[in-house]
Amino acid sequence: MTDDWQQQIQALHEELIHRDDPAAWVREADAVEASLRYPHLALRGPVFGIAVQDPAAGPEWRVLKPVVDGMPQVARDGLQSHLFFTAKDDTDDRAVRRELLAAVEVLEREPANEVEACGVRYRVVRGDEFGRVGDDGLEPPRPTDPEPVERSWERQARDTPSPDVGFALDPDRTDGPSAGAMKLGLRDFAYRGSHFPDDMCAESEGAVVTHPELVLLPTGFGVVERGKHGWRPRGALMATPHDARRMLFNGMDEIWALLYQFDDAKKARYAEAAQEYRALDRADEFRVDGRLFRICRVERMLRMGADGPEQPRPSDVDEYGPMKMHPTMDEDGTLTYE
Repeated sequence: MTDDWQQQIQALHEELIHRDDPAAWVREADAVEASLRYPHLALRGPVFGIAVQDPAAGPEWRVLKPVVDGMPQVARDGLQSHLFFTAKDDTDDRAVRRELLAAVEVLEREPANEVEACGVRYRVVRGDEFGRVGDDGLEPPRPTDPEPVERSWERQARDTPSPDVGFALDPDRTDGPSAGAMKLGLRDFAYRGSHFPDDMCAESEGAVVTHPELVLLPTGFGVVERGKHGWRPRGALMATPHDARRMLFNGMDEIWALLYQFDDAKKARYAEAAQEYRALDRADEFRVDGRLFRICRVERMLRMGADGPEQPRPSDVDEYGPMKMHPTMDEDGTLTYE
């Protein structure tokens, strides 16, 4: 550990001491215990989202679309839709609409990772997703992880909004000594080993140099299933442990039967298991039909360089390309359906 990093960790420790916040001390104690029980990191791979730099709001980059997409093109599609509906619904200024639609046209025909409209920069950003691992597998939620005020189990209940949206990508921000130590440990992280292609490893090593600063994104929560070759995700990244538990409940109760065409007997078994799981209230592990599911914590980091957050790398894979997703709109807001 360099003297610089020692000083940074010491400063975070002193700030925690001076802060009159018992909850912060409890969260820090939770983090220390987790680092001992789950000392290893398991990389899942890259995730993508959209960040925005708006001079009217300040110089920093902020997350516009959560950094959860598995391919860069999915994030580009989300940006195309955002700009289209901003032009359609959020302005009556023809010049503003014209600039927004020009950016939409670029995204319709090119795999562009950055566009600009009305002085605002929009960028596809790249992060890496990982979890902590111990002897019993992936780390489950901690007692101090936030939960919704109202913990509904109904399928129609709204998920907690993603804490990514509006999150400032500030590499100088670190929430406590444990987070600081995590950033220290990941600073030189790069893909290595024979199971990664050479170009992927080379680009990863290069990113350590071109984008040396790290941002830890808000922690998410997901459902994973234990299989022959480890734990595999089963569903989207959620904002709270309860949102992930409700996703598992709804899957067993109804959704999986429709998706995977369960027969009547299997459908009944899973529906009964769903009610058993719900009755447990806060269970983070559950078995049904010989399958083991767990609610786990999901962490993500994003690299920053002199010009802001890292964009997708050439080795990041897209399964499809750009396309026109919406009707043609003119500067007056008139739509033409083709």
